[in-house]
This record gives sequence, C-alpha cells and structure tokens, in this order.
Amino acid sequence: MDVIETSLPEVKLITPPRFGDKRGFFSEIYNRRALAEIGITTEFVQENHAYSADSGTLRGLHFQCPPATQTKLLRVLRGAIVDVCVDLRHGSPTFGQHVMAELTAESGQQILCPKGFAHGLLTLKPHTEIAYKVDAYYAPELDLGVRYDDPDLAIDWPLPTDQLILSEKDRNQPGLCDLPEIFTFP
Repeated sequence: MDVIETSLPEVKLITPPRFGDKRGFFSEIYNRRALAEIGITTEFVQENHAYSADSGTLRGLHFQCPPATQTKLLRVLRGAIVDVCVDLRHGSPTFGQHVMAELTAESGQQILCPKGFAHGLLTLKPHTEIAYKVDAYYAPELDLGVRYDDPDLAIDWPLPTDQLILSEKDRNQPGLCDLPEIFTFP
C-alpha cells in the first residue's frame, strides 16, 4: 500500500495496489497486516455505505465525542468527492486547520481521518457512493458537528455555498468557537 503524508501528519492518503487487465481490476482494499506494516493498527468495528444522488451534496463536518470517538477509513465506490478532515484537538499546533483531498472511484485512493478530527465530504459527481470503516460504533447521543462554512476554518469548497445540498442538521451546526473543548492534544 502506498501512503501519502498530508499537511496534518495524522491524516493519511492510502492507495492499495490494483491489478488490472481487459476485464477490469482486482484490489485488496483492506488488509490489517499491510496497514500495520505502515503504522496503522486501528481495529475497525463497523462499515458504512452512503449514496448521494446529486453532485454538490455536502455531508459534514461530523465527529463523535468520547468515549465513542471514531477513526474513519473512507473510499469512493462510484463517482468523486472532495474530502475534508479538520483538527479539533485543543493544544494541537494544527488546531482548526484542515486537509482537503479529491478522491475518486477510479483512483482507489482512501483517506484515514483520525480521532479528534471532524470529517466532511462534498460530492463532485451525481450518483456518488462511498464506503467507510470506523473503529467505534455509531452513538447518536455523541454525534456532533461543526459548520461547513465557518470562517474560522476557511474551507474553500470547490462549489459556491449557495449550490451546496445540505441536511438541516449540517446547515445548523455550531461554529468552531462555539464548541466545548472536546478533544485535547496529544
């Protein structure tokens, strides 16, 4: 597996090898031993699949609070997204900073979004599907978020905000300065 370090060292882009011929390709998208060899020892307990009918669908920025914090390993099954991970760890030298990466079904690239980070994605194509593994079960009472358009985060989404399709929940998330101190560094 190839690993690309990002500007936030805990966030990683991972590309599993693909073996193809005229029929298509084969790729081992998850291998616990191969990930451990590159320093990722996360034990995943749940896998989720999300479908977005329209391009411009924004999901996020989401995270779960302790004791159900989640590391996510996400990939695109169909279509394309811009994926964003935001450091929410108070005391971190990168607190409030984010990484943005374009992921496509064709590239097979995955992103690892660790605990203490908010996660969001924006679909770039219609009928986009993603799958992601998490290392803690979904806990709706601990599910929180931060505003996608918070000026303190300065996320430059590739579409104008008036073209984004959001849930009511995501439209009404608090700003970074309104969140309690949930995560600390290290």
